[in-house]
Amino acid sequence: MRSENLDLLLKETVESFLEKIKGENIEVISHFDSDGITSAAIMAQSLKRLDQKFSLKIIKSLTGEFIHSLEKDRIIVFLDLASGSLKNIKEARLKKVFIIDHHEIKAEDIPENVEIVNPELCEKQKISSAGLTYLFCKKIDERNKEFAKLAVVGMIGDMLDKEIGELNYGILEDGEIQKKRGLLIYPSTRPINKVLEFSSSPIIPGVTGDSIGVSELLRESGLKPENGKYKNLVDLTEEEMERLVTSIILRNPKKKHKDLIGDLFLIKIFGKLEDAREISAKINACSRNGRPDVSLGFCLENLEAKKKAESIHTKYRQQLIAGIKYAQTGDKISGKGYVIINAKDKIKDTMIGTVSSIIANSPGYEEGTVIIGMSYDGGRKIKVSARNVGKEGRNLKELLSEVMESFEGEVGGHHSAAGCIIDMDDEEEFIENIKKHLEIEVVRVGRETIPSPDPDI
Repeated sequence: MRSENLDLLLKETVESFLEKIKGENIEVISHFDSDGITSAAIMAQSLKRLDQKFSLKIIKSLTGEFIHSLEKDRIIVFLDLASGSLKNIKEARLKKVFIIDHHEIKAEDIPENVEIVNPELCEKQKISSAGLTYLFCKKIDERNKEFAKLAVVGMIGDMLDKEIGELNYGILEDGEIQKKRGLLIYPSTRPINKVLEFSSSPIIPGVTGDSIGVSELLRESGLKPENGKYKNLVDLTEEEMERLVTSIILRNPKKKHKDLIGDLFLIKIFGKLEDAREISAKINACSRNGRPDVSLGFCLENLEAKKKAESIHTKYRQQLIAGIKYAQTGDKISGKGYVIINAKDKIKDTMIGTVSSIIANSPGYEEGTVIIGMSYDGGRKIKVSARNVGKEGRNLKELLSEVMESFEGEVGGHHSAAGCIIDMDDEEEFIENIKKHLEIEVVRVGRETIPSPDPDI
């Protein structure tokens, strides 16, 4: 009988976990984004404290082929993965599987050899996988509270900073995080001119990626360098902040004042206070450039990993700006309520999800529009990322699941952000198929939102 209370579910699963892993060599498998990496870092350090033998793999996506390749007699722990892969896990006949994840799941699909910690099975509270992993490991040993700051980075990476419920608030307290109101452009701990030039969330037309545009914006805002250097964003006065916000809104009218001002989370890492969003961005940059080992080392505060992470992140930001510009100016397939950006090899597959999210938050698209980004993975696969513009819209996880019934491949994600991987041979057929589903959905939504004058129609 599975508990409907998350705290009790955590307690029961931890007890089972500690009993099952005695004398075993377990395998931990985690996703490669900042939520997955921070989950892996928390779990790895907690297992070391237990003196538990384990191996760790960081992966881009969880395929049926990968699951079937796993050793049958090992205990497997999935982090930030696997809620949508229960059928393959069952077919693979693995000895024992533990899943700590927050993605959508159907409770009736859980095999007998699988134990899952997932808020979708309980109160459906908003929490990242890193947050869940932290709460799990804290129940193993109270000393694991020292990893709370990594859970906060995972929370920020999964964009839950505006939905801080009781669970996340408790983690913030454990991590002794400094919270401050300010402009939601990161990193807040760096000079404002550099922050604006590389701003991708939000995109500032005429400013993002344009140093001359940055200078013009700052001049309009009455912000001048002092001793040849601009202030760090976090050090602006309230009046300076208001002037800057006004100038940004004039260039990006889609953004409202309330969208641009919010809570900044400052975390102590490598002996300095850093913006949690910047830490998350560095972790993502390393993993998406094929160096999850550097991401992990950075989370563990290894100085050599820090140097490598900073170098990789600088290049990644430049690639991201180029990807955004391509997505804005390149060819698109547009229809009623949707835009498909088939970037092919123009945007890296590890970056298409980030670019799709940024485009979904940029000016020019109506609320409810679906953005579909597609990118070649360098082999024979295509990464597909779907995002909703605004807070309302279609259930993208369900949409992609329906489309993928005609193709081989896994689907993952949430209501407003989902993704899948398809074979390159299916490229044109997939595009036609998803267009049909999107157009049918528009008709369905339209009929549901316009009341009929005749109740029998």
